[in-house]
Amino acid sequence: MSVYTNTGDDGTTGLYTGERVPKDSLRVQVYGTIDEANSALAMSRAFAKVPEVKEKIFKLQKLMPLLMADLASLNQPPMIKSEHISEIETDIDAMEASLPPLRAFVIPGDSQAGAFLDLARTITRRAERLFLTLSKNEQTHDVDKLLLNRLSDYCFMLMRLEDKVEG
Repeated sequence: MSVYTNTGDDGTTGLYTGERVPKDSLRVQVYGTIDEANSALAMSRAFAKVPEVKEKIFKLQKLMPLLMADLASLNQPPMIKSEHISEIETDIDAMEASLPPLRAFVIPGDSQAGAFLDLARTITRRAERLFLTLSKNEQTHDVDKLLLNRLSDYCFMLMRLEDKVEG
């Protein structure tokens, strides 16, 4: 199978369900932005020095295709489940308990992995904003909205953990 198919030459792309939509549709922008966040997570994992952080990023990266598939699958049950969110919340709580309380804004950049995690955080925030706009006009899954909101917090906590150990 070739990497190019010629099917998008007309400016459309196929959703997971086979429906064709414009490549600049808001739905495609949302899952494209999630794809960008996943690339930033990949950079984070490549530079992470803390094994626990590296492992958590990898696990998070496995969720990203499921989230993108949810957005590319109209009228399908969500692949993201509430258990995914609960697991992330549990991890966030554990990391927060192990780190000193915040007393000021965090300036990212104490480590390479931490800087990329902060980039993933901001890209995820953009994806969340786009998702909210999409959800006003098109069908979306509430569980995906929750996951996007938790992902940015998770990236922030992973950055803090990496920077604490590295810094």
